[in-house]
Amino acid sequence: MIRLIKRYGGASRKLYDTEESRYVSLEELSAWIRAGQELRVVDSATGEDVTAQTLAQSIYEDHRRGSSLFSGDFLHQIIRRGGEAFSEGVGQVQAGVDRVVRSSVERLAQVGATQEDMALLKQRLAELEAALAELEARPPAGKATGRPRASRRTTR
Repeated sequence: MIRLIKRYGGASRKLYDTEESRYVSLEELSAWIRAGQELRVVDSATGEDVTAQTLAQSIYEDHRRGSSLFSGDFLHQIIRRGGEAFSEGVGQVQAGVDRVVRSSVERLAQVGATQEDMALLKQRLAELEAALAELEARPPAGKATGRPRASRRTTR
């Protein structure tokens, strides 16, 4: 659901959250967006959609606080080439995420194979222990089978 924010004019440019019925800051808007909330910002006097302007202002404020997500080069490209540069940037980020996901899946496959190898090793170890126990239970070769020996009596 899209959260409606009204921007009031004047020097203060106050932002009013219609859902919570209170004024909010740009920093709060940024936090909501990072948490996945969709926003729509409208000018209270004209009804004009000013979402893009407000989000650009939020990016600027984040940059001023030292938590900018975009490099200066990237922002230059956006200004020069508009949405095309942004699409390329998103494509680069997506390609990076795809590489990380692929690498993670490959590692998981290796872990799965290692777990299978461990299970096989445990099974073979159990078989070996059973064979050793069987060998230990047998009498050594060349020795009596455990029947009592007839005793020799000597007469004096």
